[in-house]
Amino acid sequence: MRLHHYLLILFGFLFSGCGAYYNQPTGVQKAVLGEGTPATSLLKDLPKPKEPVVVGVYKFRDQTGQYKPQENGSSFSTAVTQGATSILIKALEDSKWFVPIERENIGNLLQERNLIRATRQEYVKNANPNEPQLTPLLYAGVLLEGGIVSYDSNIITGGFGARYFGAGASVKYRQDRVTIYLRMISTSNGKILKSVYISKTILSQAIDQSLFRYVNFKRLLEVETGYTTNEPVHMAVTEAIEKAVESLVLEGIKDNIWEADAPKAEVDHVLKAYDEETKTADISALYGRELENRRSTFAIEISGGATLMDGDYQDPLLRPFGRGALKFFITPGFNISASTNVVNLANKNLLDVGYITYDLNLEWLLLPKDKLTPYIYVGGGYATNKKFENTYSKIQYGLGLEYLVADKIGIKLFAEQNINFSDNVDYIKAGTRDDYYYKFGLGLTYYFAKKKK
Repeated sequence: MRLHHYLLILFGFLFSGCGAYYNQPTGVQKAVLGEGTPATSLLKDLPKPKEPVVVGVYKFRDQTGQYKPQENGSSFSTAVTQGATSILIKALEDSKWFVPIERENIGNLLQERNLIRATRQEYVKNANPNEPQLTPLLYAGVLLEGGIVSYDSNIITGGFGARYFGAGASVKYRQDRVTIYLRMISTSNGKILKSVYISKTILSQAIDQSLFRYVNFKRLLEVETGYTTNEPVHMAVTEAIEKAVESLVLEGIKDNIWEADAPKAEVDHVLKAYDEETKTADISALYGRELENRRSTFAIEISGGATLMDGDYQDPLLRPFGRGALKFFITPGFNISASTNVVNLANKNLLDVGYITYDLNLEWLLLPKDKLTPYIYVGGGYATNKKFENTYSKIQYGLGLEYLVADKIGIKLFAEQNINFSDNVDYIKAGTRDDYYYKFGLGLTYYFAKKKK
């Protein structure tokens, strides 16, 4: 039975790692046309121009000066492609908005034209004087400059793994980022007409599984499988450049630098989608965080949870509490919260009492422009029992997490300690320390529609 059990584990590893085996490069593959990127189709689907613009690209350089990282240092291979000029020219051609002319190796072109002229003068003796000479070279109306300005490695790394009784698996990932700038310059006056900035992340993943087990005396079973995927840096650079050309075209249409040969409704639809993308980029931060003022000036909170007594009696019990609060935001990160609380406190077989408290807190949201934010608060309050016979003042502080599940609704988890200025909260005075209690709760906050500027 034990051998049967191990064989099942072995087959499980083989089937779970089938991705590695079905994707093995076991044969020689023929050359194929280069793959497109998600930005390629968007570039080709742009509205066509009324008149293409003649453009020159002398050099679109790798300005990072960075070499490919290795575990023991770095190699002499560059981190990004050195052929970005060729990629840019292909993107300009695909857009149909530009007529690229040769400028990267202009010396070769001029030398070849000189050879043609010299050959004609030397060998064509009876040439017709009216025979047309070499056609003049096109000159550029605009120049494109810029380059790959950064390649950032390991901006996010992480993974997960587990091992039990000789069997285990792990998943690892890494994210890099490449950034380019592209600017358009008028050759008539040298004015920079437009400048765009594009970044693209590059994902690498590794999945490993292993089994190490003695199946019998002096019989060891060891199995390993896994695979790694790396997004090609060349494809990331290509997508970033194509996106930059698309942005350049749309920015030019918006600023009336050129015109599209398409119905106004079609152009407006494309520009509207681009404006939405621009707005998202304006409020986005690193790691995909979207930063905007999400919370309104006024809010209402309803929450509840459990209390735990810390007084003179032993064996405290969890008892429910409820809270209703009004909030006013002084700034996007700070608010004043006024609340009424119904609190129950208990110790096993000794105490079971209730209080009403009136609290005033100052809350600080650490990440006010994020959907998920930690927050801390501190304040003071006043408490009384139902018959107003036992009263005390207190201070409280706490911390929590809030997540906006919708534009106006937030869910929060929090923990709070109440430091009371009384030793009679549990109706007994003993020792020198006042009575404390803790709150652990879950709340719901409703934010009114108008957001604070």
